[in-house]
Amino acid sequence: MATATTPVGQDQPTKTASPPVVFDLSQPPVIEGFTPLPRAREENFKDKFIRKTKENPFVPIGCLGTAGALIYGLSAFRRGKTRQSQLLMRARIFAQGFTVVAIIVGVAATALKPKQ
Repeated sequence: MATATTPVGQDQPTKTASPPVVFDLSQPPVIEGFTPLPRAREENFKDKFIRKTKENPFVPIGCLGTAGALIYGLSAFRRGKTRQSQLLMRARIFAQGFTVVAIIVGVAATALKPKQ
């Protein structure tokens, strides 16, 4: 049987135990020559909704129109008014298209707006 031996004069490197690196996630990392921007205040759902509605008011209008046509159309279908139900489902499709166009126009306007 062959045994593994180390050549004479060559010592195996010794492992030194280094202390574990502790990361503080509450602070940004320290990078030489870089100063991070201060964090903006936290924005809750209500503030964000109001800001987004002011930026593009047609999206919530389209969403409300879609929901209204859907609910009214389903209630007409339940009452047996098939003609009115079909017209309201077509109105829902129109309102959905309006909403999608409003989203696309809003994204394009935001992309073309100059940076401040």
